[in-house]
Amino acid sequence: MNRTELQHTQEQADQEVIAIVPAAGIGSRMGADCPKQYLPLQDGCILGCTLQLLLGHPAITQVIVALHPQDVFFAKLPQAHHPKLLTVTGGQARADSVLAALNHVTNTSAWALVHDAARPCLTHGDIDKLLAARTQYPQGAILATPVRDTMKRASVDGSIQETVSRDALWHALTPQLFPARLLQQHLTAAIAAGAVVTDEASAMEWAGIHPGLVPGRSDNIKVTHPDDLTLAALYLRHRHVQC
Repeated sequence: MNRTELQHTQEQADQEVIAIVPAAGIGSRMGADCPKQYLPLQDGCILGCTLQLLLGHPAITQVIVALHPQDVFFAKLPQAHHPKLLTVTGGQARADSVLAALNHVTNTSAWALVHDAARPCLTHGDIDKLLAARTQYPQGAILATPVRDTMKRASVDGSIQETVSRDALWHALTPQLFPARLLQQHLTAAIAAGAVVTDEASAMEWAGIHPGLVPGRSDNIKVTHPDDLTLAALYLRHRHVQC
């Protein structure tokens, strides 16, 4: 390793990594009596599994969770009182919750690692890959997987309008990693401008920044529908992960 590479390694080591988990949603598509992030998974729940994974990563110094103002479930989680964990009140939209968490980041050189509450199958290996990509993508990067299936665009009546080339198309995953102050700045501006912000990368793109794409594992699924919960449990059992 040459002097420049050593300097980059030291700089990355000095930069704090703070995980942000927006968990203020109600998850209505699951049709459950509680927000989907609290549905049972392994010996705990979806959010518990996600937090345990993040809290256990040695490079993550703090985990900030944005909660619904009337959340009555979080305090019962075993992870709720972890010394690395901080909770804040989230907002109506994901971007509002992420911004609420970013407002509690005091280290101006910190990196924000934003991860979906409902992606409990993330691995430490994928986090490591994303953190290592800071050298190649100092503007930030996201985990993603290339589109494998044939893509169709639908007409208004639900019939196929056309086949869309899957070349250069990727599924955006999380975590998404950006310099915290830069993400805070562009999220604030995008929200004020009324831009459609579906994830953190879209706010950066709106500001003219092009985040990097880091290939991630395809089993890093988001639990959105009931069938996803069964699949997530299968993946975690296969890895012998206990939540």
